[in-house]
Amino acid sequence: MAIDNSKQPIIIKKIFKGGGHHGGAWKIAFADFATAMMAFFMLLWIMASTTKDQKAAISLYFKNPSAFEGASTAPSQAQGEGSGSSSSLISFDGAVDMAPESPSSVLDAQQVDAAAEALDQARLEALKEQIEEAVDKSDIIAPYKEQLLIDIVSEGLRIQVVDKENRPMFDSGSAQLKSYTDAILKELAKMINQVPNRISLTGHTDSKILARRGFSNWELSADRANAARRTLIAGGMREDKIGRVVGFADTIPFDKNAADNPINRRISIIVLNKKADDTIHEEDTVKSPAPAEKPAIPAPPAH
Repeated sequence: MAIDNSKQPIIIKKIFKGGGHHGGAWKIAFADFATAMMAFFMLLWIMASTTKDQKAAISLYFKNPSAFEGASTAPSQAQGEGSGSSSSLISFDGAVDMAPESPSSVLDAQQVDAAAEALDQARLEALKEQIEEAVDKSDIIAPYKEQLLIDIVSEGLRIQVVDKENRPMFDSGSAQLKSYTDAILKELAKMINQVPNRISLTGHTDSKILARRGFSNWELSADRANAARRTLIAGGMREDKIGRVVGFADTIPFDKNAADNPINRRISIIVLNKKADDTIHEEDTVKSPAPAEKPAIPAPPAH
């Protein structure tokens, strides 16, 4: 007996594959969103803490700044109206000079600073996770995983590219990068560029004395740090993200027990947190001396 295949039901099987891991980029975006929200709530807090008179004075200043010079006593604290407390001055150079802060306002400011530090820390931890995932998945970086040391330190996120026996990052006694070092730094540049934080670049050597006369490990470490800087920029990192480039020679060995250990030859990239960046900025800022006052010219005697 023949079987009529035309009446047989047709079964279609659909196989849905689960999505893979998307990495940690979303965490950086979320941290930036949280930072923006914190700034918005800070604005609301500042608006709520100022008086009606202060808001009116600030409004007048932005409408016509040239009409105001020096400082003005707030109407609520004018003589004959106050309760004997110190005056609150409104300075028309763009800032509001408030009366002595109450303990609650100081506490609020400390809470705002703590929240900003927490968000900055979350952003750097998210970047650390993203770089670690990229190291495992990247065909370029994965073979050199043991030579990339990534950790969180007090200054921010530290990424160290270290030498290994028979596999250095630079030519011997030179600032010329190996081809794989160049590729590693360019891959890192793309990820570092995702966060607004500036970076600090430091070069380190071992204790071996160089054969070149007049060229020490100080010059070599500084040249290597600058070579890394140029490569990061060539890899797409913005030039204005460079906060500091320093050569430390052999003064800060990674292995303190073996000064000639290859691991001491390294480039250290620190994605700076705000506190460390502010400290560097303060150290690098040179205050110009105040101009000397001109001696007063006596008035001519009256005739």
